[in-house]
Amino acid sequence: MELERHADERDFKLLENDRYTFAVLSRILPGSCSVTLTDHERFILCHSVAPYPVWLWTPDDLSGSEKQRAWETADSVCPLASGFSYNLKYDLADFFIAKASEQGINVRVITNMFAYDCPAPIAPTHPAEGHLYRCTEEDIDTVADMILAFHESVGDARFDPPTCRQIAAGHIAGHFYFWKNAEGEIVACCSFHPSGDLASVGSVYTAPAHRRKHYAQQMVYEVTRLIAKSGLTPMLYTDADYAASNACYEKIGYVLRGKLCTIKAE
Repeated sequence: MELERHADERDFKLLENDRYTFAVLSRILPGSCSVTLTDHERFILCHSVAPYPVWLWTPDDLSGSEKQRAWETADSVCPLASGFSYNLKYDLADFFIAKASEQGINVRVITNMFAYDCPAPIAPTHPAEGHLYRCTEEDIDTVADMILAFHESVGDARFDPPTCRQIAAGHIAGHFYFWKNAEGEIVACCSFHPSGDLASVGSVYTAPAHRRKHYAQQMVYEVTRLIAKSGLTPMLYTDADYAASNACYEKIGYVLRGKLCTIKAE
């Protein structure tokens, strides 16, 4: 397997077969990444920057020898033993977990992920009060605080305040939104990132004191409508084990399209 360090149109053609599950990989691959390795046929590895996971795309019909080469390549550039996490398909994840175990490393699935798209947004049956607000540079401190709270809520301690401020600046340059309630309080947030004909919704978070008031569902619905009106297809990732969140998205028109997982050494 001869590998190159730069992706080209062949790689994006491959990803079309997994356009929802690997939408983020399609978005980060053209950028300045810390590691990119591809054979343009059966293997694409890309790591943008710490603390984000490594993305590893492979087709569904990998042979045993191809899995072994994938493991050896990944282990040589972004080893799980050094703290890297991976987003990849379940079959290859099982192989990686077994290979790591042979080295005495306990690797496990830390997130089961669903990928959804929304062909036609459906208005919530319980509309929430308030309105959508698009953030500007003046909001960077609040955006950074919300991003930090989001990552802390999912138990991700790798994101410190300076990192969240950098992320906030990037989000504001694109599309980042607050939901403000009837009193003008910031109660929730989310973002979206266009890539090709898709736009991925992310960073969906509601402040604990304002949950169970349908703010997140209403906010995502409004953002989904904006995306659809721009001619793009809305999509998002969810934690497959969080049934309430998945049900929330399905009620406003999101349809399950793909599955993958995140693995990491304990």
